[in-house]
Amino acid sequence: MKYKYIIGIIVIIAFIVFAAINLSKSLTPYVSLDDAKKSEKVVQVKGQRVVGSEHFDIDSKIFKFRMTDDKGEEFEVIYHGIKPANLEQAEEIVVIGRYSRGRFEAEQLLVKCPSKYQAEGADV
Repeated sequence: MKYKYIIGIIVIIAFIVFAAINLSKSLTPYVSLDDAKKSEKVVQVKGQRVVGSEHFDIDSKIFKFRMTDDKGEEFEVIYHGIKPANLEQAEEIVVIGRYSRGRFEAEQLLVKCPSKYQAEGADV
């Protein structure tokens, strides 16, 4: 009877270790642009878009824009996908991808907009 409990505990521990390893691999850290330039991994960089720098090529479905990171360094972002509808209202943009060839190749764009539940004119 105790043999079954020992096998069960070993199986549970193996699943927990497997889940922890896969979770740590899937986490994408926030880094500065300088760190993104040095990294070969997928990272997240947050910042603000440079107003008027957006360009969307309909034929190739490539969206390009410039943004500044938290330190004020400006860089180009290339995203293979459509332009987010609410980009103009964004308070902050998070780009997920890799920095290569002098630009950030984004796999995902996360647009952080003001809350629709926030009262108009209210300071948070």
